[in-house]
Amino acid sequence: MMHIKVKDHSVSGEEFQLIENSKYGFLETTPQPSEKKLPEYYKSEDYISHTDSQRNVFEKVYHLVRTVSLKKKLRLITSFTSEEKKILDVGCGTGDFLQTAKENNWNVFGVEPNAQARRIANKKTNNSVYDIEQLLKFDSNSFDVITLWHVLEHLPNLEDHLTLFKNLLKPKGILIIAVPNYKSYDAKYYKQFWAAYDVPRHLWHFNRNSMSNLVSKFNFQVKKISPMWFDAFYVSMLSEKYKSGKMNPIKGFFVGLLSNIKALGSKEVSSLIYIIKNS
Repeated sequence: MMHIKVKDHSVSGEEFQLIENSKYGFLETTPQPSEKKLPEYYKSEDYISHTDSQRNVFEKVYHLVRTVSLKKKLRLITSFTSEEKKILDVGCGTGDFLQTAKENNWNVFGVEPNAQARRIANKKTNNSVYDIEQLLKFDSNSFDVITLWHVLEHLPNLEDHLTLFKNLLKPKGILIIAVPNYKSYDAKYYKQFWAAYDVPRHLWHFNRNSMSNLVSKFNFQVKKISPMWFDAFYVSMLSEKYKSGKMNPIKGFFVGLLSNIKALGSKEVSSLIYIIKNS
């Protein structure tokens, strides 16, 4: 069943359909680019997780929020982990989360496919970040924690990747997955202009039920779901630009605020962090 037609607003201008997956219930970007073609859709100076630049209001807001949220993320993870504290951040971008973890005595590793972002990250982590192929070279049962901060939605071969993460985690290890939530108010308000659809870079689009359905197949259990309150503001400001063709940060801010207020009752925040325990 088709859900919605969505345009790639940042690179190609192409249209894609979002179709519900009958097995798990998430939405699939259709058609999906081949793995060979997919990197072409990331070739934009505006792809913010690959740069430390702060050229405009969106980038400044992004970096401000990222700075505020890093330690909060680490505190959340620490409440679920042992003392060994060996962590792998998949799709670590420019390495800010790993830098924060390293400064707090974690043994850090990262993988990042973008060469520019990887170079920046390695300067912050003492060369602890590798190309994505390294995922296949780590030993089994290596990590206490594996994190994917807005990364799972980018990964092709979804089931293969989850099998791999299962293998890399220690027994009782923790998998952290942060993804947009298409059941949020801001997603419903902006519809096809919702920036967090971000097709075709986002291949999968999750809600609470579909995430639980997916990870349970791999004998993972969702232990907690935590809100990412700031995302509603950033996503709404960018969605407003896509919808109106011009920047309107004030309106975007208020839509984000309304989304968060509604989520106090519905729990449907713009983005959610799933804390998932290995069996």
